[in-house]
Amino acid sequence: MRGWYAVHTQPNGEVKAMQHLLRQGFDVFLPKYLKRRSHARKIDWVPAPLFPRYLFVGMDIAENRWRAIHSTVGVSYLVCQGDSPVEVPDDVVSSLWAREDAKGLIDFAQISPFKRGDKLQILDAAFGDVIGEFENLDEQGRVTLLLDLMGRKVKLKTPLEKVTAVG
Repeated sequence: MRGWYAVHTQPNGEVKAMQHLLRQGFDVFLPKYLKRRSHARKIDWVPAPLFPRYLFVGMDIAENRWRAIHSTVGVSYLVCQGDSPVEVPDDVVSSLWAREDAKGLIDFAQISPFKRGDKLQILDAAFGDVIGEFENLDEQGRVTLLLDLMGRKVKLKTPLEKVTAVG
């Protein structure tokens, strides 16, 4: 039966591993997103793996020679439990695929459970009664909130799990 399996790659070897696995006839899915990169006072956006050092391989372990994956260039190992590969639930891969845009990149705006301007409360003792407006969700999973503190608008970044929607 066909399924999706996780492959752990060598450092920065996701693309190399993908190319070699495709050459061997495997179906490969490497989810990517646009990552902000700054270098020498220049900021640009580059495609980067959503899960660094991991990609997904689609195959039927009863029919495919899956042990060859272990010796593929760029691959560290196929994620296994004991002697058999661990199947990734189909809905994980299909939900990632559904979030890809026309360029094959995952847009974090589609992953965010909030829309710009939504009222959010911070679940932290220091800010427990403060309510802010949702601005965006970055690639590290941090929420940017616009708070009104002492008559001034202030931006605050906090982990997604530390906020909740208000009413």
